[in-house]
Amino acid sequence: MSDQNRLGVFKTYKLYVGGKFPRSESGRVYEVTDSKGQWLANAPQSSRKDARDAVVAARKAFGGWSGATAYNRGQVLYRVAEMLEGRKEQFVREVAASEGLSKSKAAAVVDAAIDRWVWYAGWTDKIGQISGGANPVAGPFFNLSTPEPTGVVTVLAPQKSSFLGLVSVIAPVIATGNTAVVIASADAPLPALSLGEVLATSDVPGGVVNILSGATAELAAPLAAHQDVNAIDLTGAGAELAKELEIAAADNLKRVLRPLAAEADGSDTSTDWLAAPGTHRLTAFLETKTVWHPTGALGASGSSY
Repeated sequence: MSDQNRLGVFKTYKLYVGGKFPRSESGRVYEVTDSKGQWLANAPQSSRKDARDAVVAARKAFGGWSGATAYNRGQVLYRVAEMLEGRKEQFVREVAASEGLSKSKAAAVVDAAIDRWVWYAGWTDKIGQISGGANPVAGPFFNLSTPEPTGVVTVLAPQKSSFLGLVSVIAPVIATGNTAVVIASADAPLPALSLGEVLATSDVPGGVVNILSGATAELAAPLAAHQDVNAIDLTGAGAELAKELEIAAADNLKRVLRPLAAEADGSDTSTDWLAAPGTHRLTAFLETKTVWHPTGALGASGSSY
């Protein structure tokens, strides 16, 4: 049978919550179009109930993920990069359509996103060496500071960089042992929803990353005020929305990562996501635990070490 006689099989995009693919609890969808206004797909329009369900899933997964060894988390992140490499052509198509890029430019963006997963995978067992250490104290004590994950982090993904920017804000959150509730780009959610399929078929435990699509402000407001969310990344929020969310986040003293100046209008068009990311996103959602321990005595002489 020729392709001309086949019925089109359109992809059904779904949310990714708790390792599963639910439709929105509200039953709503919205049209996603390309840069020229051509229809691409219907995406689920998440509700506040979906956001609360995502927080429950993220909290449930936090204990196991944060308790895993840093080396193991690095292996898991590297596995995600392997899976993305195998589905590169799909993401090139989605990024090209979502961002209005040529195929060659979209391929470069996808390659950079895969490389970024590998980069953060390498940091999982090294970040403790630059954000912790032994502290000099006056007395016979060990004084050690070590980084620990903050907990459940809400991430507002960049609005324009639908894949590289998305990876750049998700990977550092989970690399350091946090779990994430991600609000995808409202206008270009398809690469994010497809990323959920990759995460589900890699070694990332269900609930570690939860991906919602829909109106950013509608979903971000209840998450910023949610008492079981420990931190929020405001990258994908415009200046006015970011201010409102920061005020709501203060209720339970959430850690807040403010958008950079280039991202403050929500467009993030001038943000160079291809640039080396540094470590500021890795340390943004870490707490420092300091432990004192007496050194003790060695032998009858009473000398200490």
